[in-house]
Amino acid sequence: MRMFGRGNGGNDAPGEAGGAAARCPELGTIGVDEAADPPAATGRADECEDCVAMGEHHWSHLRKCLECGHIGCCDSSPRRHATAHFHDSGHPVMRSAEPGERWRWCYVHEVMG
Repeated sequence: MRMFGRGNGGNDAPGEAGGAAARCPELGTIGVDEAADPPAATGRADECEDCVAMGEHHWSHLRKCLECGHIGCCDSSPRRHATAHFHDSGHPVMRSAEPGERWRWCYVHEVMG
């Protein structure tokens, strides 16, 4: 599986020929407008909700599910909760929850947009 967060990926505009949306219908519809993102499920966008529930407070980067607002740690983190959330829920698209990062990732097509 690919690692997440290796670039900003924000250069492909939805619907742009050859862009991520042309390769992935999920990226063409989910999370296009950041203002419409769901709020963090726990109200805290600065922590991995699954790690915190386990008493763990060490993660690398955070990702936000664009269907339910789940905040999980990335694949560079020991527990990889964002990917686990995709496998458990089937929610296909997440956005980086890191300040200043806007890119999205589709787990189904393994493409950034």
